[in-house]
Amino acid sequence: MSARLRSLALLAVSAATTLTVGSASAHAATAASTSTATPQQQVVLKGTTLASYFWDDSSGRAGDTGLPAAGKPMQKGLVASPSWPLMTEGYVIYQGKKLPFFVGDRGPGTPSNRGVMLDLDAKTFAELTGGTFNSETLSVDGVGGNGHIKIEYVVTKWGDGTGAKGLPVAYSTGAWAQKDHTVEAQPVSVKRPAE
Repeated sequence: MSARLRSLALLAVSAATTLTVGSASAHAATAASTSTATPQQQVVLKGTTLASYFWDDSSGRAGDTGLPAAGKPMQKGLVASPSWPLMTEGYVIYQGKKLPFFVGDRGPGTPSNRGVMLDLDAKTFAELTGGTFNSETLSVDGVGGNGHIKIEYVVTKWGDGTGAKGLPVAYSTGAWAQKDHTVEAQPVSVKRPAE
């Protein structure tokens, strides 16, 4: 092969490498700019669902039966999921308001068969909707009786408790009782070759 043909071949390989690496960088920048996660948070799942609310104070007033499933006391940010692993973390967004959550309980039960896949704590629900948490009734006042809202959810970290990683599924599937041993793939960084 002549020196000129070798030079053209090397130039073509170099251009192809630059285009491949350059397009990967552009795609990464686009993904990063559209993400609402902070730099230390990795988005592992994102979607929308209907959400209801609950407050379990262990008094039995709201039909509760004791501490939430994860053994943590009821608190703002504790949500119930019909399938995600306990102690999964993330945040919800409703009409531009963003609040953190962790999965500390199971539910909603039957409503999850109708697409209600997240049960927010009543204080978070109140803050998102502009309502007021009523500690006497354990409900949310000032939302016109609206007990369901369509939210966007972002999971930033899977919990190590029982449950299934991935899109939420109804409580009746029993996914909440399984231990998901799936190992999440770590992001790969592409470095530009030295010139």
